[in-house]
Parts: sequence; C-alpha cells; structure tokens
Amino acid sequence: MWQGCGAFQIKRYFVVMDTNGKEAGMPVVALIPFKPVNPKTRLSCVLEPGERESFARCMLADVIEAASGAGCEPRIISTEPYACRGATVEVIPGGLNETLNALLAQAGAPVLIIMADIPLATPGAVSRLISTGRDMAIAPGRGGGTNAIYLSEGSSYRVDYYGASFLKHARIARERGLSCEVIDSFRLHTDVDEKEDLVELLIHGRGRSREYLESLGFTISIEKGRVGVVRKGVHG
Repeated sequence: MWQGCGAFQIKRYFVVMDTNGKEAGMPVVALIPFKPVNPKTRLSCVLEPGERESFARCMLADVIEAASGAGCEPRIISTEPYACRGATVEVIPGGLNETLNALLAQAGAPVLIIMADIPLATPGAVSRLISTGRDMAIAPGRGGGTNAIYLSEGSSYRVDYYGASFLKHARIARERGLSCEVIDSFRLHTDVDEKEDLVELLIHGRGRSREYLESLGFTISIEKGRVGVVRKGVHG
C-alpha cells in the first residue's frame, strides 16, 4: 500500500537555446516508484525480510545508474522516507496511479517513468526508449505489465498500472491521439518478482543486484535440462 507523508514538487524543464542558436534540451526527469519497506514479498520463499529490502535497494541502484547513464535526472517516488545517493527522493502519499498522475499533470516537459525492479536495464536501453520519435514509448513487462513509459510531454498522459497495464496504456495513448512506439528490449522487459526471475539476473546481470545475490550464496542450477537457482547452505 502506498502511504507516506510530505509535499511534492516537480521541476519544470524547458527547451533553451545554446550559443549556436540550436535547441538544447534539459535532462529528462526519470520518476522511479519505490517501496523500501517490506518489498518483493513473492521472494519471501528465498529471502528474509531484511534481505529483500537490501535486494530491492540494489535493484533500485542499478536502475538509477541506467537512467543517469542515459542522461536522465532520477527522482525516487518513495512510499517511506529513504536516503539514496545519486537521486532525489520524495515521499508522497496516495496510491501509485494517483501519485504518478498528479506529477504528470504538472509536467509540461518530457518525463520517463521507470520501475525499480528491472535491474538488467542499461543506459543504452534507456536511451533507446527516450530517443523515440513518437509522442511516447512503452517498454512492456512480462505478464502484460508496463516497465517503463517515456512521454515527450508528461501532462499529455495519465497512467493506469496493475493488471494488464500495457494494454491499458496502449489504449490511453490511442484515446488521447498520441503516437506510441513499443520498445522491444530484453533488458527493460525483465522485471524481478519471483524466484524464477533470479535466473535471468544471475545470467545477464552486470550490477549490484547480481553481486548481492552472489554474496548471499545464490547460483545457477541445471537439473534435468531446466535452469533454476539454488542458495548454498540453504535447504528446502
């Protein structure tokens, strides 16, 4: 449940002119929703509560690095007070959709919304998303979800997460007359929610999330031709 306290304010970005008279855009704001307390409950079968919180922080750090590397300005939208290097943090009350839509309504400039649980994200993948020539771009998640949305003008759109959110977001784009590009990206598509998802992270991960799992003893296992994960020293 999204709860918290504190006011919020979103910086407005404007197109300015450089010394040669050409347009020079300001960095794209990257809004990253984050739940620092009791996150990723579906990983409770393999991670203790404190480990889940540490793992969530590592995934967030990987996403921040990807967004920053693509030239974006990361802003964490947190359910609880949270301190983080490399990004501003705002604690905002209300539900996920209500929170993001309130921020979008104020944003007369490009905005990126990117989830905190896609640790395979890279600067290149994020750059591909925000360089679209369309009004917006969507990176779908597995199971019909939405892992990232780029909007050339934030106030032109509203989000509707949960359930088959990708279909809802594509419909909202059509209803609002916005051209939309669907980004086919393995690194933005792979979100981590279940034990089975850890396989992709251990194979393809490059950042802190993979390092943290390995520090806990997680490794790839292959049994009867199927790939899974095991934790050394942990049985059951």
